[in-house]
Amino acid sequence: MPAGILDGMGEMESAGTEQNRANTSYDDPEAPWNRKFTEEEFAGWNNGVIAEFRTNDGKVGGDYKEATLLLLTTTGAKSGKQHVVPLGAAYRDTTLYLSSFIEGRYPAWVHNIRATPQVTVELGDKTYQATGRVLEGAEYNEFAAWITVHNPFLAAHQAKVERPVPLVVLILGDEV
Repeated sequence: MPAGILDGMGEMESAGTEQNRANTSYDDPEAPWNRKFTEEEFAGWNNGVIAEFRTNDGKVGGDYKEATLLLLTTTGAKSGKQHVVPLGAAYRDTTLYLSSFIEGRYPAWVHNIRATPQVTVELGDKTYQATGRVLEGAEYNEFAAWITVHNPFLAAHQAKVERPVPLVVLILGDEV
């Protein structure tokens, strides 16, 4: 599923579909992260979002019309290949962070950042070299406490799963 705040999505309509109703809670069955999908449907959905993002300077329609998305390019921890995934950009003040609604495992992009922290971030119409850092220990605990107050969707997800949600900070470098 799309990582970051987008993770947990189910059967997706095309990114251009105009289904723009506000999600009011994490448990909303119509929220994109609660819909069911096959891996093939999901892969096709990601490709459509990536294409729409790049065509429209970082804007997409459908469920995420009002959301700030980014494209994260990581290097595969095992394959060494480049992987692009659309994610919800979340901020704590000026700190850009990512997380995931995946329940049973961490998404590949988290493992990829642990192995190779150098990433590329496409945000709006700009592209940056960046460094990703998976938070751990006391730093994770402090950030997770902030999440419980300031990100109700992620806090509700964390309350339902045993595994700590991944928290990844992105430090943007030079524009490419």
